[in-house]
Amino acid sequence: MAHIFRLSQFEGPLDMLLFLIGKAKIDIKDIFVSEITDQYIAAVREAEDIDMEEASAFIQMAATLLLIKSRSLLPKPEPPQEEDPEQLLIRQLEEYAALKKVAKEMQQFEKIAAKMYEKLPEEFPLPPPTLELEGLSLSALAEAFANLLVRLPEDEGEETMVHRIMREEHTVRDCMANILKLSRGSRVSFNSVLSKSPTRHEVVVVFLALLELIRLGKISCVQEDTYGEIYIRNNQKGRLKH
Repeated sequence: MAHIFRLSQFEGPLDMLLFLIGKAKIDIKDIFVSEITDQYIAAVREAEDIDMEEASAFIQMAATLLLIKSRSLLPKPEPPQEEDPEQLLIRQLEEYAALKKVAKEMQQFEKIAAKMYEKLPEEFPLPPPTLELEGLSLSALAEAFANLLVRLPEDEGEETMVHRIMREEHTVRDCMANILKLSRGSRVSFNSVLSKSPTRHEVVVVFLALLELIRLGKISCVQEDTYGEIYIRNNQKGRLKH
């Protein structure tokens, strides 16, 4: 079930908010992205398990909302052949509808993959610790991923994207193991856990893997300066178990 956001100007799921913004029923300048991310992070803290499909959809929509918000605040250039902002927003909403269809395919891929891999051994018999980061809030981490998403090129069409996702080897479970391996012995930068030319799908999967590892207490994320590099630190002791 989609998470319900409660803002001063709106109450409902995030995709409905995007739709109303596209129809000019709500002014994007009245919406604070930080409120939305804070509410979603609070829901993640209380949840026993993370719904991967819902989290993927949230990251995509939050990135779209952040892009629309930033464009509304910045001076708008007027090149001769610039696409009309309203038409651009409508096209983005149509692309999002296509992505929701692809998400159903991704869910099936995750179910198939779950049958092929064994569950990683639990190293924390006690309830997982609360989500706490050093010098970095969860909303700042989510914003860092959203900013990265909006800088990536647009994904392919729906049919092409489905076939490409079928070839992708990035799964949340694989990324969790890779992050633990890379961070063993010394902290690593956030960028080092991504490939040289990451796709939006890979960025979403890495973000979900980080959230799950933080929730389990297996890693910590550190940011020494505002807008500085984000580092990942492995909290496990001894040799990484497979």
